[in-house]
Amino acid sequence: MELTLKNAAHSATLLAFALCAAPLPVSAESFSDAQRGDIETIVRNYLIAHPEVLEEAMTELSKRQAAAEQQKHEASISQNADTIFNSPRGVVLGNKDGDVTFVEFFDYNCGYCKRAMADMLDLMKNDPKLKVVLKEFPVLSEGSVDAAKVAVAVRMQDPSGKKYLDFHQKLLGGRGPADKARALAAAKDAGLDTARIEKDIASPEIKATIEENFKLAEDMGMNGTPSYVIGKQVVIGAVGLEGLKEKIGIARCGKATC
Repeated sequence: MELTLKNAAHSATLLAFALCAAPLPVSAESFSDAQRGDIETIVRNYLIAHPEVLEEAMTELSKRQAAAEQQKHEASISQNADTIFNSPRGVVLGNKDGDVTFVEFFDYNCGYCKRAMADMLDLMKNDPKLKVVLKEFPVLSEGSVDAAKVAVAVRMQDPSGKKYLDFHQKLLGGRGPADKARALAAAKDAGLDTARIEKDIASPEIKATIEENFKLAEDMGMNGTPSYVIGKQVVIGAVGLEGLKEKIGIARCGKATC
C-alpha cells in the first residue's frame, strides 16, 4: 500500500509540475475545487516527505539549460567562425597552423585577465600545437578603450605579433589602471614607434577592430572578461590553467586529456 501511495503522490507531483509548465488538452477548469485541493495536498505532503525530488528537478533543469546554452554557443561560433578564428584584426600567437585555436577576449583593466595571462603564456609554452588569438574587448572604462586603441595600433605596426606580445605583457602585467599614457609607455618599452601609433589611432581600422570584437562578444553572450572561444566552446570567466587545458583537450580529441 505504501508503494502505491508513493507512486500516486509522485504522479500527482509530476501532474502538478506539468500543469504549471505547459498547457494541457484538458483545461484546469476540468478539475473541481475539491479535486484541485486534493491534488495540492498530495503534492505538498509528498514534497515535504521527499524534498530530494526538488533537488533532482533543479539538477535536471540545470542540465537542460546548460545543454541549450551550449547549443546556442555552437550555433553562434559556427555562424561567426571565420571572423572568430581567422580575422586579420586578431593578434595571432603560438602555432599559426595549430590544431586547436584558443581565442581570448580581454580588457587591460581586468584583474582576472592579469592572472589569466600567466595561464595563456603557460599554454603557449607547453602546447606547441596551440594557436592563440587575442581580441581587445574594452568593457570596463574609458581608460580600457584608450588602451585597446593603442593595442590595435601596435598590432597594425607589428603583424608578426612578437612586439605585440611584449607590449601586451608589459601593459597587462603593469601596476595601476591602464590608459593611453600607460599603453604608449608600454609600446615604447617594447621598441615600437609611438609617433606612428599616435597617428594610427585615428585610423578607421582601430574603430573597425573594436566594433568587430564587441559584435562577436555580443553574439556569443559574453558579458565579462576574460572570455574565450576554444573549439566549439564559449568559456566566460577566469577558469584557471587546468580548466583551460580541459577545454583544449575537449576541442582536440573530445575529452579533457588526450
